[in-house]
Amino acid sequence: MTDPFDVITMGRVGVDFYPTQHGSLVDVQHFDKFLGGSPTNVAVAAARLGERSAVITRTGSDPFGAYVHAALRDFGVDDRYVSARPGRQTPVTFCEVFPPDNFPIYFYRAPTAPDLEIFPDELDVEAITDARLFWVTVSGLSAEPSRSATLAAMSSRGRRHPTVLDLDYRPTFWPSADDARDASASALALATIAVGNVDEVDVAVGLRDPDLAAERLLELGLDLAVVKLGPDGVLAKSRNERIEVAPFPVKVENGLGAGDAFGGALCHGVLSGWPLADTIRFASAAGAIVASRLSCSEAMPTVDEVRELLEGDERA
Repeated sequence: MTDPFDVITMGRVGVDFYPTQHGSLVDVQHFDKFLGGSPTNVAVAAARLGERSAVITRTGSDPFGAYVHAALRDFGVDDRYVSARPGRQTPVTFCEVFPPDNFPIYFYRAPTAPDLEIFPDELDVEAITDARLFWVTVSGLSAEPSRSATLAAMSSRGRRHPTVLDLDYRPTFWPSADDARDASASALALATIAVGNVDEVDVAVGLRDPDLAAERLLELGLDLAVVKLGPDGVLAKSRNERIEVAPFPVKVENGLGAGDAFGGALCHGVLSGWPLADTIRFASAAGAIVASRLSCSEAMPTVDEVRELLEGDERA
């Protein structure tokens, strides 16, 4: 027997290829390779902040799958729940970099991504139930058997707090936004925290106004709703508090990993028992640091790096 994990995440994994130049993929010639996939990056971010983390996912039986294992171990993330799916290829992702706010992303996951072939009977239910925090994404609901496995994993916790649903809506994964909304409803009934940007909460609950969307999420039984407002910062609401944090001023290099850094830092603040305002400021600072760097996983900051940004913030 081992002690429970602080954080277990579940869902997408892959290999990111990010251009070392700004501009269209038509023109760029060189790329750097990184571990990728939103819930995987959240596990990395949490580990970088000192949490004992693991990820539940699947790769292909290929060299990129072996790379995923090696990268996770290097980042201090437990890879015991990462298995290979015979006959599948580990997904790859490319992006374009047009700072400060345009980062088109292209997923190569056909015909079926192995991380969508996680089966309910393969889950370590005891580890999921015992984890101090469990994190899943809406993307994991986009196909079977991953949808059933994700809901089974959430169900096993009996809505134990904190159980986090990242509203991570990727249109190319779904037949329609309505399908995503229907699937999200099932997961929201099992979650205690929901995190998403304005577009994602709109898909989840049909409301674009951040305050109204957060209220709707709380009405569904959640303890905390976090709505990321892009250049306007972050809104967080619990049953007793409303917190709004302005963005940290940084020179943006690549905004794609900022949300995952925010997620890992949110996990750290929640598990540390911090006040909501401190947690959201810390998470926002972590996200800003990653936005100022090219990569996602390798860019995840340490506690000291986040503290340094917070201490230098003139608004503090």
